[in-house]
Parts: sequence; structure tokens; C-alpha cells
Amino acid sequence: MDRRRALRGLVWAMGYACVAIGLFHVLRGNAAIPSASSAGPTVDSLGRFLGAIFAGYGLGRLWAARQSPIPATAVRWPAGVFLLGALGRLLSLAVDGWPHWFQVVLGVVELVLSPLLFWPADADEKALHVRGQRGKARPVAPTRHGPQGAPG
Repeated sequence: MDRRRALRGLVWAMGYACVAIGLFHVLRGNAAIPSASSAGPTVDSLGRFLGAIFAGYGLGRLWAARQSPIPATAVRWPAGVFLLGALGRLLSLAVDGWPHWFQVVLGVVELVLSPLLFWPADADEKALHVRGQRGKARPVAPTRHGPQGAPG
């Protein structure tokens, strides 16, 4: 698979996944978080709020996937934010210990997927640039017969 297809596929998949996960958290609250169903109204409020933010993050990814070319900055910045979230999970692990196993799986996905998005981030822009370069007329050196070889 070439880098452009990988980029587009990853951005679309992440966008839909983030929207779905975010809306799931908005609708389910604490019930969406493993082992947190009795965490209380404060955590429920926070979880639903962050779910909406995550759905918005996913919508941003879907917006980026619809662009042609997909802007590298619209891939790299959110990937950096995603990586920051994964580092936050590592900090939590260091400070408070191991969370529910599913949260560990999510952390691993975030740690792996973030750098994976940096790799093809500029593929679409580069491909457009290369296509643009091929389509340009190259300057022709003037000859004694004129610029295009016609008698001048």
C-alpha cells in the first residue's frame, strides 16, 4: 500500500472511530468507562464532556480526510495531541498504578498509532506537488529558430 492510501485510510478510520467513541461516552457516561460505573456524577459529567471533545476531534479528522490534498499539519498536530493523551496514560500508570486492562490496550493503540500517522502525513501534499511538477511546461532554451523550434 502506498503512503497516500495509508494516510487516507488511517485518517478516515480514526475519524469515524473517534466520533463513535466520543458519542458513546456522551450517551453512556460512566457506563462507557470500564470499572467506573459507580464513579459518581462529577466523573460522569467529565466523561460526557470529554466524549463530546473526542467526537469533535474525530470530526476534525473526517474534515481533514475530505481535503485534497490532506494537509500534513491537519494530520501531525492531532497525532501529537493523541500522543500526548497516551503519555498522559503513562503518567497515570506511574502515579496511580495499572488501570483496567482495556485502558492499557487503548494506551498501546495510542502509542503505536500516533507515530504511525507522522510517517505518511505529507504523502498527499508531496504527491500533488510531484503531479504539479510533471504537468508544468519546462522552459525551452531559445534557439536560432525561436523558442519552440519554429523559424523566427
